[in-house]
Amino acid sequence: MTDILITINDVRLVGRLEHELAPKTCRYFETLLPYDTKFIHVRWSGEACWVPLGEVTMPFGFENATSYPAPGQMIFYPGGFSEAEILLAYGGVQFASALGQLAGNHFMTITEGNNQLRALGKRTLWEGAQDVRMERIA
Repeated sequence: MTDILITINDVRLVGRLEHELAPKTCRYFETLLPYDTKFIHVRWSGEACWVPLGEVTMPFGFENATSYPAPGQMIFYPGGFSEAEILLAYGGVQFASALGQLAGNHFMTITEGNNQLRALGKRTLWEGAQDVRMERIA
């Protein structure tokens, strides 16, 4: 089991990588760590924050894919119909792009700090992009 600390300004979340359900996605994500990026609010998917990754080819396909991540679930879309991205659900989500419904790999679940997700989502919506750091917990 690998735990990830996710720091967004004053918000601290702990996530558990879902190695058994999405092994290739988790292995790839671990190669990015520590990962500094920004969360922005989604455009089509509902209540979530996301990291656009652009038109890149990921070294994994679909595994443990869902269009409806629950609050506290992170999904990694490997690209194809839309750009690759990482998404963190804080409320109701139907994962989509301008082209319609998509599915992404559920690869991490927030295990600590879920009570801060809604406030994080609202802040991202109303105040804009939020600095994020994701790293292994030592």
